[in-house]
Amino acid sequence: MINRVARALAAAGVEAPRAEAEQLAAYVLDVPRGRLALADGFTPAQRDRLDALVGRRVTREPLQHLLGSAGFRHLELAVGPGVFVPRPETELLAGWGIERAREHAAPLVVDLCSGSGAIALAVAQEVPAARVVAVERSPAALAWLRRNAADRAAAGDRPVEVVAADVTGPDLLAGLAGRVDVLLCNPPYVPRSVAVPPEVAGHDPDEAVFGGADGLDVIRPVVRRAAVLLRPGGVIGIEHDDTHAAAVPALLRGDGRYDRVEEHRDLAGRSRWASASRRADGTHAGTARAWQTDSS
Repeated sequence: MINRVARALAAAGVEAPRAEAEQLAAYVLDVPRGRLALADGFTPAQRDRLDALVGRRVTREPLQHLLGSAGFRHLELAVGPGVFVPRPETELLAGWGIERAREHAAPLVVDLCSGSGAIALAVAQEVPAARVVAVERSPAALAWLRRNAADRAAAGDRPVEVVAADVTGPDLLAGLAGRVDVLLCNPPYVPRSVAVPPEVAGHDPDEAVFGGADGLDVIRPVVRRAAVLLRPGGVIGIEHDDTHAAAVPALLRGDGRYDRVEEHRDLAGRSRWASASRRADGTHAGTARAWQTDSS
C-alpha cells in the first residue's frame, strides 16, 4: 500500500514521495511513523481515507494541510488555509534568536510577520524567562496564531502576547521603543517575478510569500523600525530570499544604526538570513542628528 502511494506521489512530482507516503499512512493508522512496520494492515475504511488524502496530495495540496499540522523545532503547530506553512530553514533563524535571548535574564523578544507563531512559540518554549510579542496583520493568519498560542499556553509554555498590526507601520509597537533585546522576522520576501512550487502558489497566502518586485517591500521598513525598537546592543535577525545575500546586509549597513552585520546560510548552503546589532551607543553612525529626527 505504501509503495503504491509513493509511486502516485512521485508521478505527481512530489519531492519526497516515500517519506510523504509513510507520513500519510502513519496519520491514517494513528501510529508514529517509526512504528509503521509494526502496525496492523489497513481496514477498508482506512484504505479509503488514505486514497482520499493521496488524491488531494497529487493535486499538490500541502502535506501539512492534509495532516493539519507542521513540525517546527520541538513544536507541532496547527496550520491550514490562510496561514503560511513554517519551513525547516526558518528553524535556524529561530535557533539563533533563542541563543541570543538566553544571554539575558528576562529578555524581551519580538517576532514580526508571525504567521502561525512558529518563531514566537519556539522562543517562548525554549526560553521560559522571555517575554515574547508576536505581530501579525492577516486576520486569517491571526486565527491560527491565536489558536497555536492558546494551545502552547495550555501545555504550560509562557503565554505569547499576540498583536494585530502591520509591521510596516511607522508607529509599530511604540510602547516598546528602545526596549527590545531580540527582534526576529520571517517576512514575505519572494520577488514577484519568481515562480514558486504549486504547494506555495496555490495554498500559501500571497501576502505571506511575495515582497514586491524585488522582494524587499516589507524588509525595508522592518529594518528602519527595528532600529527604533531595539535597545542599544539589541539584535535583529531577518530571513530573506537566497538572491538577497548582498541586498539585506546592505540595507542594514546603509541604515547606519547597526553594526556587526552578518549573512547566514541554511543547511543547503544558500544565503538565507541576515543579522545585526543595534549600535551600542544608540546613535546613527556619523549622522546622529538625522536619526533623531527620523525617529521622533
